[in-house]
Amino acid sequence: MLTIGISISAAASAVIALAPALAPLRIVFALVLLVVVAGLTWFGHGGRLLFAVMTALFVAVGVTVVVLGFVAPHALGTAPATPHPGAHSAVLAVVLAFPVAMALATGVEAPSTAIAQLGQLDDTARRRFGRGTLALLVVIVGGLTLALTVLAGRLHIGLPGHDSTQIADIAHAAAGPGWLYAAFQLTSSLLLLAAASSSFQAGPGLLKALAGTDDRPGVLPAVLGRTNRHHTPYWSVVVYLAAAAVIIVAAAGKEQELVLFYAVAVFVSFLVGLIAMTRFARTERKPLLATFNALAAVAVAFTLAVNLTRGWPVLSMAATVAIAAALYLRWTRAGRPSGIEDVEAEAEAD
Repeated sequence: MLTIGISISAAASAVIALAPALAPLRIVFALVLLVVVAGLTWFGHGGRLLFAVMTALFVAVGVTVVVLGFVAPHALGTAPATPHPGAHSAVLAVVLAFPVAMALATGVEAPSTAIAQLGQLDDTARRRFGRGTLALLVVIVGGLTLALTVLAGRLHIGLPGHDSTQIADIAHAAAGPGWLYAAFQLTSSLLLLAAASSSFQAGPGLLKALAGTDDRPGVLPAVLGRTNRHHTPYWSVVVYLAAAAVIIVAAAGKEQELVLFYAVAVFVSFLVGLIAMTRFARTERKPLLATFNALAAVAVAFTLAVNLTRGWPVLSMAATVAIAAALYLRWTRAGRPSGIEDVEAEAEAD
């Protein structure tokens, strides 16, 4: 839900940076984008193909903007070239930003989880495909992130204005107000909508897996598992649509208001997963893997604790606990059904 809310809000911000006249309609515009993305899930994977194409276009446009910014920038920003006399050290800035920036780890976790579920490939092919995918992820995301960061320093780009974003200011300084800047903003917006689209597949898919059927009991009502001919659980999509709409309105359509809440929710999941993997590795008598996962769990626990000290993100932890408790109670009342292997078999057959 938070991924959808942040992605939609950020997509709206990217368009508003290009067309500031839309700023008074930020919330309405974000809700329209939300409904459009949710509606495209009706067509299953076919609706996501457009987003995949736009993602590739964003990479191409982003590389062009970066190269132009280094070779022949349009203008310089107004940020000072040297730090303010009272500014903190760069190391301290990195330490303070680390707990939020670690949310980028979802970019590694998501494809890793998806690749493990590819029933069409054997173990060797999954490892080969997984390594290639993760290598491309590091090169593309890491390369663009570092290049844009260096470019922000070279072009003296500071904090963005009220209706702009830092990445928009970088692109504007590098390419000017022409078509390339517009293409960068629009493709980045569509890239963010693709992230929301992925969550509209994953979240409702989870509810579908937990829903009961005529053949097996479920944790959630059977209505959440009803699908159309594209295998889209449409009532589950409606649940996520409504929840994301509430989140967007509560944050006034500003993604930065949601980032800390998102970081807490992500790291709760990471921490539980790493603890489970540590226990699994010990059961399998793999001490090196158990130690590696235990150390990672400690790092994630530290990150989670730092985020919780920021105040309001505690609400994200409370919501996580409440949802987990509700699911546990429903699972218990349903007789503690298992059958996850059957659910995976059905999904692969579909």
